[in-house]
Amino acid sequence: MLAATAPLALLHAQTAPGPAGPPPSGGGFFPLNEVHRGLKATAWTVFAGTTPEPMDVEILGVLRGARGPGHDMILAQLHGSKPEYAGVVAGMSGSPVYVGDKLLGSLSYRIGQFSKDPIAGITPIAQMLEVRDLPVRDLPVGTVPTQIAAISQSPNPNRDSSISAGGMTFETIETPLVMSGFRPEAVRLWQKQMAGTGLEMVAAGGGSGSSKPGGWAEMSKAAIAGVVPGSAVSAQLIRGDLEVSATCTVTYVDPTQLLACGHPILQAGQVSLPMTTAEVVATLASPLNAFKIINTGDAIGTFTEDRDSAIRGVFGAPAHMIPVHINVHGQGPDRHLDVEVVDLPALTPQAVLVTIYDALLENNQSTAETSYHLTGNVQIAGYPPAPVDLWAAAGEAGSAQLAAAMQADEIFARLYTSGTRRGDVRSMDVDVEAIPRRAQVELVMARIDSGNIVHAGDSIVVEATVRPWQQAERNIRIPIQLPARMAAGTMRLLVSDAGTLDRAMLQPKASNRAVDIDTALAAARGQHPADRVFVSLLLPEAQAGVEGQTLSSLPLSMANAFEPLRAALDINLNGESAFVAGYAPVGGVLSGFEILNLRIEPGGGLN
Repeated sequence: MLAATAPLALLHAQTAPGPAGPPPSGGGFFPLNEVHRGLKATAWTVFAGTTPEPMDVEILGVLRGARGPGHDMILAQLHGSKPEYAGVVAGMSGSPVYVGDKLLGSLSYRIGQFSKDPIAGITPIAQMLEVRDLPVRDLPVGTVPTQIAAISQSPNPNRDSSISAGGMTFETIETPLVMSGFRPEAVRLWQKQMAGTGLEMVAAGGGSGSSKPGGWAEMSKAAIAGVVPGSAVSAQLIRGDLEVSATCTVTYVDPTQLLACGHPILQAGQVSLPMTTAEVVATLASPLNAFKIINTGDAIGTFTEDRDSAIRGVFGAPAHMIPVHINVHGQGPDRHLDVEVVDLPALTPQAVLVTIYDALLENNQSTAETSYHLTGNVQIAGYPPAPVDLWAAAGEAGSAQLAAAMQADEIFARLYTSGTRRGDVRSMDVDVEAIPRRAQVELVMARIDSGNIVHAGDSIVVEATVRPWQQAERNIRIPIQLPARMAAGTMRLLVSDAGTLDRAMLQPKASNRAVDIDTALAAARGQHPADRVFVSLLLPEAQAGVEGQTLSSLPLSMANAFEPLRAALDINLNGESAFVAGYAPVGGVLSGFEILNLRIEPGGGLN
């Protein structure tokens, strides 16, 4: 972000009369082997509004192999009042450069920061056209219909990433990231999560104003027709009631597609990112961080390729996104958020995390003393819904909002990143109850009301004393039935919170193996709610944890068969089985456990 001492100025769209627009298509491409020092060219970019403006360009030379073997970069200096004042601006990447009517390439690189001269690196158009010529894959039949091509031929048919060369460090011109609707805390979380990816720099701007997923199916034909080289375009990572978008400039347009940026956003390869028009509200000049202030606009298609030399967008193609629905309720009015997040392993878990976190922050009832109960599910094609049921109590380490968001995202990420998942993640639905108190409950003690001498098959009552935060202690009675098969002797009984029980039933084990989808689903379904006190029998029988499931009371022969497979299959073996005999709600997040010893006398059950 901007340093406090950085000089600031807004460049407005008040320009002297100049060329009407970028050269019409059909002028061809200027060959790299004819580029020489002193060659004059013109670059086009939007400083304000939606109309590209020209900049004079003086070619300084060609840096051979500067972008890698066989990938040259053209070095140029920009001239004119705006580029000389603002410098090379974030969001300018992709700005087309013409020699006469022939397209030379796009402005894509700059030299560090605080440079006095607006010197930029140009990606040659030949390298960008390699991205244009990649096959269009995984798009529904008919997503680039003939009527879209006809629109494109309307009256205006035209349309860590640093390198070192000669002791100078070149960096890709940033694509300013706009986070619309997010609280500052959520923006900081995004920046922390995305550090080092090039997407941590957040600039001022706004969203498209659209708020409901499904409302983007209709592409704007007029907006598609208005896209020309030099136009600003945005790639949406999150859209809906909240929006995250990255913006750069269009270099090349043909009837069905465009090329932009002149460098990658993430170099993720094949992608599916909604493509929209963009309005430049103003251009902010600063020697530290000059950038365009952006509003995203109408949907015009989908970015399908994110490659080293360009990003490619296809007009009229719908993007594949993951819907996330969040409903927050408590003492005040309900708040409902509908968003869609990008389906991309490098970004999706972070996008879900920040979305849920912001939803919990954007609540007038939220305070430092508010606790949260999240329920819902993750829908995956071909699998049963994976449940979400978690608590985050105020007063624990860190904020309850962040703790709740991270727990929910951990469940989502475990399913989403599984290498054995075969179906698409269809949606995530989360219902949030905001509880205006510290929902912390301590287990003070536990006892058996009839004493600890019992018989097999007896019905007994366990009495647990709990103490909610700053409230009086209260007793909870939990009836349980002892198994009739129990032999005479001593047996242990565990009275505990959910976390202690989960560890007893499926003991943690360090492993380098990736969790498969069935294991992740079983773990999600098997997790015990944190707002209950559980009474579990610890039976002297073998127990195994296999693929996220607990197999209790195993015959000795089966336990022996599992033993040699422990390392290969991530099997946990334990000589004691935990069996849940009863539970009761406590009204908050319980912590603590007690071990009770029972004396089983002969004469009951099967004896």
